[in-house]
Amino acid sequence: MTILELIKEATEILKVAGVSEPLLESRVLLEHAIGRNRAFLFAHPEFELDQTGLSKFRSLVSRRKLREPLQYILGKQEFYGLDFKVSPDVLIPRPETEILVKAAIDAMRRIETPTFLEVGAGSGCISIAILKEVSTARGTAVDICPRALEVSRLNAKTHSVSNRLTFLTSDLFASVPDACFDLIVSNPPYVPSIDLPDLQPEVRDFEPVAALTDGGDGLSIIRDLIYGSAERLDTGGHLIIEIGFGQSVAVEKMFAENIWKTVMFMEDFQQIPRVVIGIRN
Repeated sequence: MTILELIKEATEILKVAGVSEPLLESRVLLEHAIGRNRAFLFAHPEFELDQTGLSKFRSLVSRRKLREPLQYILGKQEFYGLDFKVSPDVLIPRPETEILVKAAIDAMRRIETPTFLEVGAGSGCISIAILKEVSTARGTAVDICPRALEVSRLNAKTHSVSNRLTFLTSDLFASVPDACFDLIVSNPPYVPSIDLPDLQPEVRDFEPVAALTDGGDGLSIIRDLIYGSAERLDTGGHLIIEIGFGQSVAVEKMFAENIWKTVMFMEDFQQIPRVVIGIRN
């Protein structure tokens, strides 16, 4: 079959499956299957795939038909201008998390040799994006899942920051050595468990549940981060956390103790409070 015929076939399959951009994703999957770029597809619609390419493409389409995330199928996702390896062991990086990264970078630019801790590193995209922008920074990235840290390490090596990033398997702060950081950053599991059934199939059925929800109201890990960070931040240190829809009021109350001199929120592209920043007294 030709490129044109296959794209038409795949587009219809993905459309019926409920994929939001079936034509675009059909092209992306075909590019991946045959190792050609978009320009080739447009220039050679009559090109016929051999049996190997055809089988590979249809296998990819079958996976996407089941709503497996495109990023897991391709094995990568772009974030903060960088390509990151992703697998089902890690959360797929999202555009709104770039707000968190920018806040962290801004907080560290005025420090000569800043140190930071990322709790729940996953793919490592947050720590690595920070290190690429702040050349004097050094970080520690922790995650409870060893397989997630394997992905983080690969990404750190790809982006040449391994010498400035330490990895630890840890449940929050449990295995972090006693030390004070200039910044602690986290994108914790904040989705209330009651909301899981309403998530897109790509998220609900394929991304690691432990990276999505705490199994309760979505606030328990945020609470642990706020209470546990105080003794690990230097005076003036920043705690920066991504939060979910409708959580800002509850989160602000968690910062009520006078150990925090400043608490502010940053909104996402939909004007939803998405990132909270606390500055330690």
